[in-house]
Amino acid sequence: MNQQQDINDEQWRESSFKALIPFIVFVFFYFGFSIVTRDFSKVPMTVAFIISSAVALILNHKEKLNKKIEIFAVGMGEKDIMIMCLVFILAGAFTASAKAVGGVDSAVMIAQHFIPAQFMVSGMFVISALISLAIGTSCGTIAALIPIAVTLVQTLGFNPSVILGATVGGAMFGDNISLISDTTIASTRTQNVEMRDKMLYSLRIVIVPALICVILYMLPMFAGIHPNNVNITVNPDDYIKVFPYIFLLVLGIAGVNVMFLLVIGTAINTVIGMYYGIFDIFGAFTCIGDGTVSMANTLIVAMLAGGLLKMVRYNGGIGFIIKETQQWITSKRLCEVGICILVGIINLFTANNTVAIITAGPIAKELAAKYGINPKRTASLLDTTSCFIQGLIPYGAQILIATSLATAISASSFTIMKGLFYPVLLGFGIITSIIFSKPKYDFVDVKN
Repeated sequence: MNQQQDINDEQWRESSFKALIPFIVFVFFYFGFSIVTRDFSKVPMTVAFIISSAVALILNHKEKLNKKIEIFAVGMGEKDIMIMCLVFILAGAFTASAKAVGGVDSAVMIAQHFIPAQFMVSGMFVISALISLAIGTSCGTIAALIPIAVTLVQTLGFNPSVILGATVGGAMFGDNISLISDTTIASTRTQNVEMRDKMLYSLRIVIVPALICVILYMLPMFAGIHPNNVNITVNPDDYIKVFPYIFLLVLGIAGVNVMFLLVIGTAINTVIGMYYGIFDIFGAFTCIGDGTVSMANTLIVAMLAGGLLKMVRYNGGIGFIIKETQQWITSKRLCEVGICILVGIINLFTANNTVAIITAGPIAKELAAKYGINPKRTASLLDTTSCFIQGLIPYGAQILIATSLATAISASSFTIMKGLFYPVLLGFGIITSIIFSKPKYDFVDVKN
């Protein structure tokens, strides 16, 4: 019992820079090899975490290895980490079942049906945002829409930089505020807040940049003049197939438990799939099972990150970060800046939103508590800043997927980034939000 209390004691060790060595090893191992090979897929994220975790276990020779392993395991099994993993699993099941019944394709067709061709660039931003908002993944949205964007370039003569940039930017906007996005799940669980509340806080930051993007993409210099609409027929069946997305979004915003909604949404997808003969009950089970397994890499990373952070905290690393940041953080606004810099740097080196949030989240939570920042606000800053950085790096997953699917028009990462206005505008949105934030609404006094 005493040993368990010792493991869960927040004041384990004095602050120590040495305890941060595992983080440094992680950055140099993952980012260094990726830069040398010019390929961020060469080093799996799980391998980088295993190596840095091994370094964490080697440190602190005063403790026995068995105890350090126990501490690491406790970190892996933290309540918030396990809840996060459960949501990941359910989200995987819902996304896979919705895709199997044709929900993504139906959503694309419905959106294209109602948007005139002369507004197609701006429309692609909106379509991408809505689909990403519904399915909770920018990468999946980009994979579904980039082939359509490429076709628009080839048939209607759109500027490839602009149409591809609009598609990627819209996906990142929707992913940022989606209730079932990996980043939303990670940011809300690390701060112990409801997903709906984080979404509403994020909207304060992202809505203006998104609206500016829509307007910019309507300008003739970007949109071009294409008077003929693309003829797309929408069947009543398409509306039925997108119903689970609408169901999840509306009730999620209304405050219904997201895990409950994901289970019900998956069940509805199953009924729809069986009704249309897409699969039988056993086919549905296979689809749902494949969806949960597809989240395995994310689950492993989340647990390893939890164990690594526990060891770093136990050895005094978190205390060192907080102690050093206190020297220049003298106000709530500066604390917000520090939180943004922290998650931004981690995202810059890992090129992964979710990993950056999982790693920075617990540290941000302690900093926010010290300066009385509302946890909802902290979750929003973590998610939004990681989205901002992800859109500025040519080696991010979103841009790499887009380039791999746009080989027919020879589009490079930098081709897409020329028309990717949203992340830049989002950066200004974050800065503006911090400068003009109203303490009455954005902050809470933790002393009360």
